[in-house]
Amino acid sequence: MKKFANTFVPSVTELPYPVPASSRIYRFIPSFFMVNAPVLQPETDSRPASAAELLEKALLRGEGVLTDTGALRVMTGRFTGRSPKDRFWGSDAFTRDRIAWGDVNQAIRPEQAEGLFRKMEAYLKGREVFVRNARACAADDYRLDVRVVTTLAWQSLFVSHLFIETDNTAPEWTIYSIPEFEADPQTDGTRQGNFTVIDVARKRILIGGTGYAGEIKKAVFSVLNLLLPVERGVLPMHCSVNVGKQGDTAVFFGLSGTGKTTLSADPDRRLVGDDEHGWSDTGVFNFEGGCYAKAIGLSAEREPQIFAAVRDGAVLENTPFIDGTRTPDYASDAITENTRAAYPLTYIQGALLPSVAGIPENIFFLTADAFGVLPPVSRLTPGQAVYHFLSGFTSKLAGTEVGVTEPCSTFSACFGAAFLPLDPVVYAEMLGEKIRKYNVNVWLVNTGWTGGGYGTGSRIPLRYTRAMISAALEGQLTAFEPDEVFGVARAVHCPGVPDELLCPRLTWASAGEYLLQANKLAVTFQKNFNRFEGRVSADVLVGRPEPVYEG
Repeated sequence: MKKFANTFVPSVTELPYPVPASSRIYRFIPSFFMVNAPVLQPETDSRPASAAELLEKALLRGEGVLTDTGALRVMTGRFTGRSPKDRFWGSDAFTRDRIAWGDVNQAIRPEQAEGLFRKMEAYLKGREVFVRNARACAADDYRLDVRVVTTLAWQSLFVSHLFIETDNTAPEWTIYSIPEFEADPQTDGTRQGNFTVIDVARKRILIGGTGYAGEIKKAVFSVLNLLLPVERGVLPMHCSVNVGKQGDTAVFFGLSGTGKTTLSADPDRRLVGDDEHGWSDTGVFNFEGGCYAKAIGLSAEREPQIFAAVRDGAVLENTPFIDGTRTPDYASDAITENTRAAYPLTYIQGALLPSVAGIPENIFFLTADAFGVLPPVSRLTPGQAVYHFLSGFTSKLAGTEVGVTEPCSTFSACFGAAFLPLDPVVYAEMLGEKIRKYNVNVWLVNTGWTGGGYGTGSRIPLRYTRAMISAALEGQLTAFEPDEVFGVARAVHCPGVPDELLCPRLTWASAGEYLLQANKLAVTFQKNFNRFEGRVSADVLVGRPEPVYEG
């Protein structure tokens, strides 16, 4: 295994926080008679390895270095983001007629998935591996127990942060993550050397050729996005959730970089989770036990809770140090803009544990509009909510996926199409039904640009976005006007926010240029939604974006 450059191995003492003890270090002995799990022989004894021991092991193996706050800084290698074109589902009796096959959900034959597993199993023979039993879903009724087998100590530490502690020694699913193992596209059915293969029939996930730990968490999310709606009637959501002092639940939808983690980490509210949740008949629950926050531009002033969480054994990915120090240079994108920090929910002061909350009262759709034409905050009807949920408009931000180096417009159905195995309409209908049933307030919030598009305008200040969110939660947004192009009810006044900022046309130097750009985006919305027309109710099309031509 390659060592990372400039490795620094300090002495390590026991970490000053409680850790789950369900990781073990093993020698791998393959068993070709077992469908799902290998025979794993403990390297020394059967005592589970603590997070402190995993941290120490990672340092001794040269997998990372300590920051000045005690976090483990690691480099993920060639891949610093997800590779969605390299994810595959096994085609079997359960998935064949349920999954929406295509560019997002690619099929791999069962014999190819099994052959790839056999190769990985043979590769692991006699090697040191790190095994962790964990669970997804904080609600006991919907829990999914998993076992994660990896060749990197830091990835096992990552799993201990992102998933929930379990006492189950016979997990239902097994995940193999071997960053240094690559597939042969000619024989294994993959596109290239790196891959994620989800084999539902064998309840097995195979990940290889990439060190990006986000592939592990998103593979489990994808599995839940299939099983929970189909088998349990639960709506899975790519969102963050927090709870107010009065017990009111707020949900924040949005793609990477739109502000889910930042805006839900509110010192005046209790965090339920920052990325993945389910909505059942009794309320919402977190799929995870930790957070995986973007670290680019992180500061104590802008995001105090997240900044303070990057400490004592947290995992910090791909972040350079300030020269001559062990202080992370959060402003640097020299390696990638998709720098990440993984830490347990217990690192967020006041986090709600267990991570289970009531029926949402407010839902926020977060979008980073690189064109600078969407209103900063608008109220949606239930039909408009379904429309914008299915549209999932945002600007794909640099670094969150391989090959993306600057913002560009994108539509991702349900604000997470890359993770949805079913037809997006299935999830949208479930959401629309819940919004109507519980009379939920739905808001469209633009966390992107104002005064012009990317390169001309500027990003809406975070303090203003926070003020808009707070005002919506506290019932202080009461005056609205219909937006001439996008049809939404645009807020015209918000405490703590300049009124002119709330009207995009007023922030542009040229009203004509604004309208031209707004019309272009409206047409783009319509073209994208053509694939859903005829499959949604009539009220979904009322108040949709429509170009306005003057003169």
